[in-house]
Amino acid sequence: MIALLTDFGAADIYVGVMKGVILSIDPQAQIVDITHSIQPQNVRQAAFALLNSYRYFPEGTVFLVVVDPGVGTDRKPIAIHAGKYKFVAPDNGVLSYVLYELRDAFAVELSNPTYQLTGVSSTFHGRDIFAPAAAHLGKGVALRALGTPLLNPIALPEPQLGINGKRITGEVMHIDHFGNIVTSIGSLRWVAPERLTLNPRFGEFATQPIPAATATVELGGVTLTGIRHAFGEAERGELITIVESNGFLEIAVNQGSAVARLDVTIGDRVELQIG
Repeated sequence: MIALLTDFGAADIYVGVMKGVILSIDPQAQIVDITHSIQPQNVRQAAFALLNSYRYFPEGTVFLVVVDPGVGTDRKPIAIHAGKYKFVAPDNGVLSYVLYELRDAFAVELSNPTYQLTGVSSTFHGRDIFAPAAAHLGKGVALRALGTPLLNPIALPEPQLGINGKRITGEVMHIDHFGNIVTSIGSLRWVAPERLTLNPRFGEFATQPIPAATATVELGGVTLTGIRHAFGEAERGELITIVESNGFLEIAVNQGSAVARLDVTIGDRVELQIG
């Protein structure tokens, strides 16, 4: 299986052409689209999307991740074997959130022209380098055959997450199609009807107990009290905090858009007070 994640959108030929290249090399490939709606050149958004999706795919899946503002420069094209999966991407940090979790990784620079299309362009490495590499890996070609070993792939800074006593700070990581605001505060897990635990996804922190009913969240000049189990616990149009499906703290509006209500953007600070 080859899973695609890009910022190419649906209006142009780019995704379809990459699929054509993959199927020309491996007609039996199963191709899955994770998303092609990453904001153009938004490497952090792509890294977060990959972090929240990779574990739901079968062992052996090859992830083809093309969000590549440095295409045509000296940034390296790479492939990595980490955990049960393989990843093909530009070396710009887009894989780094996953690699914080899958630390036992082996990387190569995609330098062997045997596994690339002829006449590599300077603007579409997704077609000429990344798609062929993913297809050959899917067919069983050894990672080492694709190029030379690479030490220390580029890593993005970890998303903001700080714990100081009863104050937990994070940042806005993602705003989804519904206008829900996803933060870096996670993973949260319900352990009782009124109690959560925070097992920090980023940084090196101990597990924190969270009293759901009395916790307050500050974002965009608004303070909200209490963390809900489900959207249906709120009135229509009510602004709430909730634990989204990947365990991150989310600010949402029941049957509405939180981002339309609040003046926030990616990277803005969020604060969770737990006592």
